[in-house]
Amino acid sequence: MRKFEVVKKNDEFNDIIKSGKYLRNHFYNIYYKDGNSDYPKFGLAVSKKFGTAVERNKIKRQLRTLIDHNKNLFSKRHNYIIMVRGGVKDLTYQEMEIQLVQLLEKGKFNEKN
Repeated sequence: MRKFEVVKKNDEFNDIIKSGKYLRNHFYNIYYKDGNSDYPKFGLAVSKKFGTAVERNKIKRQLRTLIDHNKNLFSKRHNYIIMVRGGVKDLTYQEMEIQLVQLLEKGKFNEKN
C-alpha cells in the first residue's frame, strides 16, 4: 500500500464506518463506501483488546501485504476500512489470505463494479 492509498483522517474513517456498507465473517469486518478518487483507499483497524502493540503491528503489516497481493479484488471506486477480529490471532498468514479473499469474493468487488 502506498501512502496516497491510506485513509488517514478520522472524519473520513468514521464516515466510511457509519454510512458505508459492510461485509463480515468470523475474522474481518470490511466497511466500504464510494470514494471520489481514481484509486481505492484503505484503512486498517486493530483493537487494543487484540494484544500488545507488537502483535497489532504484525497483523497490520500482514494485512498491508495481503491488500497489495489482492488489489484486483477491490473496486477502484470504493474506500475501505478493514477491521480485524479476534479470531485472526490463531490463523497463519496463508489462512488469513484465504479468509480475506473469500470475504472479498462474497462482496464481488471487481473492476466491473
